[in-house]
Amino acid sequence: MNDTTLSVCSLAAEPGTKARGTVSVDLGTLTADIPLTLVNGTRPGPRVVITAGVHGGEFPPIDSLVRLAEGLEPSEVHGQVIICPVANPPAVYQGRLNVSPVDGVNLNRVFPGDPAGGPTERLAAWLFANLVDGADVYIDLHCGGIDQVLRDFVGYRLTGDPDLDKATAELAGSFGIEDVILGLTPEGGNSHAAAARRGIAAVLVEVGELGQRDEATSLRRVDGLLKALRHLGVLDQDGSAPAPIRQWVWAAGVTAEATGLWYPEFSFEADVIGEVTEGDILGRIVDPTDGTEHPVHAPADGRIFYGMHGLTVAPGTELAALAVPWDPDTAARADTFRAPGLGAGSDEADPRP
Repeated sequence: MNDTTLSVCSLAAEPGTKARGTVSVDLGTLTADIPLTLVNGTRPGPRVVITAGVHGGEFPPIDSLVRLAEGLEPSEVHGQVIICPVANPPAVYQGRLNVSPVDGVNLNRVFPGDPAGGPTERLAAWLFANLVDGADVYIDLHCGGIDQVLRDFVGYRLTGDPDLDKATAELAGSFGIEDVILGLTPEGGNSHAAAARRGIAAVLVEVGELGQRDEATSLRRVDGLLKALRHLGVLDQDGSAPAPIRQWVWAAGVTAEATGLWYPEFSFEADVIGEVTEGDILGRIVDPTDGTEHPVHAPADGRIFYGMHGLTVAPGTELAALAVPWDPDTAARADTFRAPGLGAGSDEADPRP
């Protein structure tokens, strides 16, 4: 039997119970109320932490976690599950952007944070100290934002620890998502990279695009989370076999070099965003003043996994990210891969996935 109380600050769940509430976090110049659901199972098992709402404008992950929190019953759970559907309230409720309206900082670039830093750095430090650091498994949910088309994928970082990398690879393959993108190092300020550096099996899950909330996407995502929880032994197995996966690594990111209007030549339909060859025209940036065109070329071969849907861009805006099939022999040649740029859309780009 599990006899351990699950608690986060003032919120607590005894074994066999579920607790829902908010925890107030001091960010220095303001406070933020973080919603949490704690599900404490009746039997021993791993502690799994799942977050969404790290970025504003990414609504499907938030909706799916609310649905999961509602349906997950402690009597069915082995271990403990901490669900945080809105990890970054200022960005979610006020900005609806990847950067916080409080300080202009992207939370998913500053993990594990700084408790003496600015508001977003303090938020990252609180999330790690109170949620992630005590986890056996960490799952961070994202999607294509309000200006971004995206193919569903799972991402994780290679650490060099064979046992951890094997466990994380198996977790990444458990969601029923065909495409898995490997980061070749655990460096950077992304949530799952910082967790991996602390020995936690951690993945990024990207499902949905354009920030669109629809029931079908949310239910598909909940189904994937339930598959992962069964794989982890948090829920009883249902006898289903893992779906086949394809492994990729990032090949390049494409960023705007001019201010203007973006006219891509790849499809906006996520299921047909396709293959490109180095030098192919990806689109054009047009100066609205005089019609001057700035062609944008693919910097490498690869498949487009996400792309800019918005019309207006400035220098540095991320336009697309390309990945290529993973060959383990390339592990010794990590520097030959150019990671996606540091634009607001990429969760795999700090500094190398």
